[in-house]
Amino acid sequence: MTDSQTNLAWATLLDVGPAGVGRAGGGRRRLHDRLARALRTAIRDGRLAEGAAVPPSRALAEELGCSRWVVTEAYGQLVAEGYLCARVGSATRVSWSPDTAPPRSRAPRAPARPPIRYDLAPGLPDLRAFPRRRWADAVRAVTGSAVHYDLGLPDPAGHAELRGTLAQYLRRSRGADAHDGTVSVCASVTDGLVRTCRALRAEGIADLAVEDPGWARLRDAATSAGLRVHPVPVDHDGLRVDDLARTPARAVVVGAAHQFPTGTVLSPARRARLVRWAREADGFVVEDDYDAEFRYDRRPVAVMQGMDPGRVFLLGSVSKTLSPALGLGWMVAPAAMTPVLRAANLVAAAPPVLDQLALATFIDRGWYDAHLRAARRRFRTRRDLLVRTLGEQVPQGRVAGTAAGLHILLHLPDDTDTRGAVRAAAAVGLRLADLDDYRTNPPAERALVLGYGNIGDTEIPPAVTLLREALRAPTASRGGAGP
Repeated sequence: MTDSQTNLAWATLLDVGPAGVGRAGGGRRRLHDRLARALRTAIRDGRLAEGAAVPPSRALAEELGCSRWVVTEAYGQLVAEGYLCARVGSATRVSWSPDTAPPRSRAPRAPARPPIRYDLAPGLPDLRAFPRRRWADAVRAVTGSAVHYDLGLPDPAGHAELRGTLAQYLRRSRGADAHDGTVSVCASVTDGLVRTCRALRAEGIADLAVEDPGWARLRDAATSAGLRVHPVPVDHDGLRVDDLARTPARAVVVGAAHQFPTGTVLSPARRARLVRWAREADGFVVEDDYDAEFRYDRRPVAVMQGMDPGRVFLLGSVSKTLSPALGLGWMVAPAAMTPVLRAANLVAAAPPVLDQLALATFIDRGWYDAHLRAARRRFRTRRDLLVRTLGEQVPQGRVAGTAAGLHILLHLPDDTDTRGAVRAAAAVGLRLADLDDYRTNPPAERALVLGYGNIGDTEIPPAVTLLREALRAPTASRGGAGP
């Protein structure tokens, strides 16, 4: 332990007390007694825990302004009493602890929930397939090449290199109308939506429409920014724009390429109608580019933002393509709204700069595209296996939403208690999601949302077997006895 590690801490911890007055030599004796007493009290009170190292005698003497002899005498006394333990070549450590804890109660404990064995809930990619080596290579490369000013305070809008790389990638892969001046970096789609809603609020927009069913956290993000939220139903063509027009909203959040959780794609007619609505209402569309990279039966649908970049915000992230642990996302704002977006979020923190540069390198070197190609092949095979296994073991179910994304819908007979099935599945270690959890006003239709991103291929058959048994459990029958 160095002098800097003991600075102030030990002088504050140990109440040595004032020096006494006595015969010659007695003051020094009283001082080491006072130091031993202070250390003993700290140990007894638990302020110095068993196993904790005390400072070297020289360092503590300098800290307390006394001779080294005072400290060695105090340590020797406490070693003799069993409070400290000294070994040659090692630090002196506390070897005693107070045994003052009250006896533990013997009240019965609630049974622990079983661990999750199989995860069929939506929301995660294949975390087992995270490209660890190439991501590590990207981090290593930027750590070695970053210039000194890259290591300073980050630009709240994001590093210019990543913004330029993202703009190029979005133009190339998603058909977006993006350039580095309109791209801002954020931590996630939810973070981007909060920032966007603050910008809309600053422009005088107080009402926002959201899809129903949809992610509850998107509604929460809007309300946290001070907007009133208006749910708008979704049908087989996507958001019902005529219903949107009957709300007071001047902005709407929509998953045009792949709506969560229904899996529908906003039809061409609805896209055109939605852009026209934004112009007529002098409002904005906030496009959540959710799961858009994972389309299996044809090429991904281009973003709506390219149809009217002056009226459409585009939000995206790597949470579903790489990992939510990276905390990296982006916002593409209309050019006129970019200054408003940034001014409305002055205290928003940008993701770590080295992580931003690593993502730019990961994309520039073609590793992101290669990862997505491999992921699409893997998820297509896994989706087919899940659909086939459901057809064999849950024949009463009807599968929908299979064209894209990392989840499907399993529609069930009207008398199925899907909430009871979710509870019964959890009791045996299977995680499921009820479609009602994403609805504002649940109708009579029963369905489960089954994610296949974060489950291995070999786990699907036993997971579906547990699902089948959960649907047969008494709690899954509306006429049965549930908790």
